[in-house]
Amino acid sequence: MQQANDFFDESKALCAQLTPLSEVDFDAQTLFKGWTVNNIIRHLHVWNIAVDLSLRDEAAFGAFIAAMMAGVRGGKLPEFEARYLDGLSGHALRNAWIERAEATAVAFSALDPKLRLKWVGPDMSALSSITARLMETWAHGQAVYDVLGVDRQDTDRIGNIARLGVNTWGFTWKNRCIEPPGQMPKLRLSAPSGAVWEYGELSESGMISGNATEFCQVVTQCRNIADTALEVTGEVAHQWMRIAQCFAGPPQDPPAKGTRHRADRGV
Repeated sequence: MQQANDFFDESKALCAQLTPLSEVDFDAQTLFKGWTVNNIIRHLHVWNIAVDLSLRDEAAFGAFIAAMMAGVRGGKLPEFEARYLDGLSGHALRNAWIERAEATAVAFSALDPKLRLKWVGPDMSALSSITARLMETWAHGQAVYDVLGVDRQDTDRIGNIARLGVNTWGFTWKNRCIEPPGQMPKLRLSAPSGAVWEYGELSESGMISGNATEFCQVVTQCRNIADTALEVTGEVAHQWMRIAQCFAGPPQDPPAKGTRHRADRGV
C-alpha cells in the first residue's frame, strides 16, 4: 500500500526536525494541550506499537487496550504513555519511534488493504489503519513544527488526509448525534504540487476552496477555520468547518481562534 510509504515518509520528515534538538528541547511545551515534544513523540510511538500489535498479536493488543483503559482512568493519556515506555525521552525516544515506524510501514506495505484489524473502537481495514497513523503523525507533528517555528513543506501525500476529511463528513455529525444537514459541500483544494483536488458536487450546502494543507489542518483540528484563508460559502459548509473531525473518539472542538500557530521564534 502506498499509504504505508507515505506514513513512513511523513515520519522521516518529522524525525529530521528532531535531530538537531538538545535533550532539553524535547521538554518544550507545545500549543497542543500543553503537551511537550516528548509527549507527542511518545504518543505517536505508543500507538504505532499498538497498530503493530493489532496486526501481529490480537491477544497482546487486547491486553494493551485493557492496560491503557486502566491507566488513563482518573489520569491523563500522556502519563500512561510515559509509564508504558518507562519514561523514554529525547533522542533515545526519537530513535525508538522512527525504528518502529519503519517496521510498521514495511509490514503494512505488503498487506491486503481490506484485511480487518482490531482497534480501540470498531475494527478497521489495514488501509484505514495505516492512513490513520499517517494522519496522526501529520496532525500531532504540526504542534512540533509550530513550537520549532518551522513552516512545514507538505507534499501531495496529504491527499490521504484530505480524503479522510471527506470520508468522515458523515461521522463528524453522527459523532455529535446530529443528522447531516444536507449533502457534503463541494471542495476545490490546491495541492502542494499545484494540482487541483475536487470532491463532491455543487449544491445548496455550499463550497470550500483554497489550500489543501489548510483544509487538512481544519479537519484534524490543528487550526481554527478562522485562522486559515479557506473560502467558505453556504451555511452547511460553515457549520462543517466549525466542527470537522476526521479522527476517531468522542466529539472534540477545534482550538479557539488564534491559539494554534507557528512560533515567531522557535525552540
